[in-house]
Amino acid sequence: MTTSPPETLNRSILRLAVPALGALIAEPLFLIVDAAMVGHLGVAPLAGLGVAGAVLQTIVGLMVFLAYSTTPAVARRFGAGEPGRAVSVGIDGMWLALALGAVLAAAGSLATSGIVDLFGAAPDVAENARTYLAISMWGLPAMLVVFAATGLLRGMQDTVTPLWIAGLGFGANALLNALFIYGFGWGIAGSAIGTVAAQWGMVGAYVLVARRLARRHSASLRPQREGLSGTARSGGWMFLRTVSLRVALLATVAVATGLGSAELAGWQIAFTIFSTAAFALDALAIAAQALVGRALGAEQNDTVDRVLRRTSAWGVWFGVIVGAVIAAASGVIGLVFTGDAAIAALIQPALLVLAVAQPLAGFVFVLDGVLIGAGDARYLALAGVLNLVPYVPALVLVALFAGGGPAGLAWLAAAFFGVYMLARALTLGLRVRGAAWMTAGA
Repeated sequence: MTTSPPETLNRSILRLAVPALGALIAEPLFLIVDAAMVGHLGVAPLAGLGVAGAVLQTIVGLMVFLAYSTTPAVARRFGAGEPGRAVSVGIDGMWLALALGAVLAAAGSLATSGIVDLFGAAPDVAENARTYLAISMWGLPAMLVVFAATGLLRGMQDTVTPLWIAGLGFGANALLNALFIYGFGWGIAGSAIGTVAAQWGMVGAYVLVARRLARRHSASLRPQREGLSGTARSGGWMFLRTVSLRVALLATVAVATGLGSAELAGWQIAFTIFSTAAFALDALAIAAQALVGRALGAEQNDTVDRVLRRTSAWGVWFGVIVGAVIAAASGVIGLVFTGDAAIAALIQPALLVLAVAQPLAGFVFVLDGVLIGAGDARYLALAGVLNLVPYVPALVLVALFAGGGPAGLAWLAAAFFGVYMLARALTLGLRVRGAAWMTAGA
């Protein structure tokens, strides 16, 4: 592979990032559709969906390493001119996801009642949560296989097919939910069944795609010991990285809860804006994962360096643009979400902190994607733990001295978007300044 001119690199980034953004947006639409349709059944079913959804999102969020560990492994072999091995490694990831999902589904089904009881919800809410969660547990294997299959296709430099499958899955989910909830009168159980059916339908589509790739590149459809062990090792480190992120998020919510109910609601709004902006940055990070993994497999470190510089610059500039938009809208965002002028005034300082931090967030997300693409999972895991060292004391100080109101919420935002994101930027930035992460070859 020859070094591409800048225009070609730009097109390569956009070719991967734009469809990836569409697929990322489609994923949360599943829960939005469920919430919109279940909401018409009454308050108790909707609240039950909220409890069950929190449990499912936590489990699925912790398992996202299946995509992040599969993508670089596939991309390296693809870049090294070994497409057959690349496809085999991706299929191994799908087998591992299926096995892990089956264990989680069985264990989760047995533990459903106990998990729901931990939330202390009202009896009617808890009953709805148990119904939805017990059924949805059997969709976990499908969700995890989709993660791994998406990683396979990203590694093969294809983000368009996952977009199509996600779109079709979203459409099927909406139709099946309407049929089962209202047509058959199954209530919240119908919503869970419709979503699980749509998820397994997506698995069926990915299996057809994987079979086609295996046939084209003479790859094995059976699980291979080498691929399974490699994915498990990398996945273990990526799991630890994900746990550190979840610890930071949960600790932040705990401090926000201590500041007061209004402050907790305000933090939820600010974090929703942050998460929405992160979709585009995650799409850019996915493009970096695929391109870096492929270039390292082809032993083209100069291309890796160019991808790093280009995507980092795009991430920072996108952060500048998004930050300016958030700052300009900071006075009305609270009104859009709640219609309450007091809430709008409460969260405006925190939104301004978020706006200022957006270029930093863009830099962090892209570097994260670059190092994931390089397969630098061990460093990412250890750095994730290290990032908590300055952040936890900062949260303690906010909890002890910040108080409530706009100032307290702004200090919490400064801790998360400032201290924590800055710690991530430093640990990731120091890593890419050296060459230890740039290990070339399949």
